[in-house]
Amino acid sequence: MSDSSPARPAAPVLDVWCDLQCPDCRDALDDLRALRARYGDRLELRLRHFPLEKHRHAFAAAQAAEEAAEQGQGWAYVEAVLARVAELDRRGEALLVEVAAELGLDAEEFDTALIDGRHILIVDADQAEGKALGVTGTPTYVVGGERLDGGKSQEGLRERVEKIADRLLAEGA
Repeated sequence: MSDSSPARPAAPVLDVWCDLQCPDCRDALDDLRALRARYGDRLELRLRHFPLEKHRHAFAAAQAAEEAAEQGQGWAYVEAVLARVAELDRRGEALLVEVAAELGLDAEEFDTALIDGRHILIVDADQAEGKALGVTGTPTYVVGGERLDGGKSQEGLRERVEKIADRLLAEGA
């Protein structure tokens, strides 16, 4: 049976390469919230993991974010962890499990996921893809094939993302 209604074009994708222990990524949250509010489901916002070596808990935080996504609270968890970057630096994995419990997630499962490493391959794959695309710092945005580095400066970045997204949406209409 064929459907005669026209297929809706896929939403443009904004990949956000992020380190959950990065103060610059925390500062970018307002821009990400604004983009989500403006575009809703017309722009697919994807968190991509790029834990930096200088942040000793970033790799575990990336794995924890994947567990949160699996439990249906990916963005809420990411925002909660980023809001507590300095505390994550001090407390490490204990904070990651605590944030999960505060959000009503299965904290015991978080603890297990961090021990058994079930999400390591996802984090490694994101990091490898980021490196292949030339990502060197966080946050870095990739939209419409264009890489925007927010690690150096976030000034005017949201406007540039919006300009590209608007163009992609107009082309897909």
